[in-house]
Amino acid sequence: MPDFHFERECRTPSSECFSIFGEGQPLGRLDLHFTQSAVHATLSVHENLTQENIQELVDMIEDELVDAIGICHDEFLVHVYQGRDLGVFSTNEFTDESDDDL
Repeated sequence: MPDFHFERECRTPSSECFSIFGEGQPLGRLDLHFTQSAVHATLSVHENLTQENIQELVDMIEDELVDAIGICHDEFLVHVYQGRDLGVFSTNEFTDESDDDL
């Protein structure tokens, strides 16, 4: 089993985003959204993770991220997507050339 760890990418008053790593390799991304009574999560993981690995990740997310920050919740809902990473796309990639002309 990979030794999972999380690196926070951003935080707002009602959400957080994390990159997920295991054994030094990127394995996925997590988006958490906090409401009055529930925590909603979107978990996107690489296609090579097993169901057991995914369950371990979900348990770690609830224990280490959701419960640790003290958010009261009646429900923890996780939507899991599994596949391959196609990359990160940004509008900055398209505007860099025009910035050089200034």
